[in-house]
Amino acid sequence: MRSNTTLVRLLWTGVWVLAFIGIAAAAHRIFALEFPEKFSRSNSPAAVLDIGFTQHKMLTLVHVLPGVLFMVLGPLQLSRAIRNKYLNVHRWSGRVFLVCCLIVAVSALTMSFRMAIGGVNETVATVFYAILFVFCLTKAFIHIRRREIVLHREWMIRGFAIGLGVATVRPIVGAFFAARRLSPHEFFGTAFWLGFTINLIAAEAWINYTRGRPIPEQTLVLPELSTTVE
Repeated sequence: MRSNTTLVRLLWTGVWVLAFIGIAAAAHRIFALEFPEKFSRSNSPAAVLDIGFTQHKMLTLVHVLPGVLFMVLGPLQLSRAIRNKYLNVHRWSGRVFLVCCLIVAVSALTMSFRMAIGGVNETVATVFYAILFVFCLTKAFIHIRRREIVLHREWMIRGFAIGLGVATVRPIVGAFFAARRLSPHEFFGTAFWLGFTINLIAAEAWINYTRGRPIPEQTLVLPELSTTVE
């Protein structure tokens, strides 16, 4: 039981760290779009990223703003305390969460064709995982409508992990920038594949590990994830 508790705590530490990274990245992007003169990075190799986002400001905001809600609501939707004490709040926030997910996915698909910094490699990675993201959410929605809680939980974990992958991409991109051996065009697509795939593998490992296992009582318990939409 102690090992289970430790694993759950480690998992949640990782989730919150990634959520914080995602929120911080989104906030930086929003402020950079609104106050470009204060966030100019003309001498930085990352300046090429700013150009694409600035040229497609509205599309970027449509993608980033719901993304912030995704990062905030995602972990809260996994809260047993909120679900048990404020079930209606959980249900309504679940609806908002799913709408945000769909907006993020559709805008990501659009961005992958209009402003792919990593070229074809990034476009393919984004299209693949955006479609998989929507597929997981659709499956989760279908299962909760059928009251199939266990299957709903598993598909929501997969969907949330994929969405959280955009935060995992950030430190990977940072590592590539630190190496300074490749241009963003060369490594951005690879960073996308790595970030999203790492999260999906972690989600599948957790799902398989927890099937049929008793999970210790925690304020936040991933295995009992439920984004109820009724």
